[in-house]
Amino acid sequence: MDVFQEAEFWVAVAFVLLIALFVYMKIPAKVIAMLDERAAGIAKTLAEAEKLRNEAQSLLRDYQSKRQAAEAEAEMIVAQARKDAEAYGAEARNKLAELLERRTAAAQQKIAQAEATALKEVRSAAAELAVSMATRVLKEEMKGPKGTVLIDRSIADLKDKLN
Repeated sequence: MDVFQEAEFWVAVAFVLLIALFVYMKIPAKVIAMLDERAAGIAKTLAEAEKLRNEAQSLLRDYQSKRQAAEAEAEMIVAQARKDAEAYGAEARNKLAELLERRTAAAQQKIAQAEATALKEVRSAAAELAVSMATRVLKEEMKGPKGTVLIDRSIADLKDKLN
């Protein structure tokens, strides 16, 4: 019985007894259940991670589309602002041109009125001078009562015709 003297034999016997004890206490089933439970937990975590990844991708797509929409809206706002600014500038130029035209017309009207007033004053002065000269000439040439009547009538007619 040399076999009982060898250490390897006793190690093998201890190993078999240990395995038998594990089977008796249903440790392999518990280990398998524990491993299955852990695998289920890992699978659940992976499924949750996949779900979160899909949600994150969905949110990313939503935010990208919102960003693109916001950029498009910003471009439209800028374009509208440029259009409004151009329209305002054109309107301001038109109003300025109209104002200049009105002021030019008013200035031309004032000039024409001043010319007309000056012309009227010159005519009036010329008429008075002509009447004065005619009066002097006629007084010197037409002396006496008949000349005086003729001169007075001519002066009155001349004033009416010139004014």
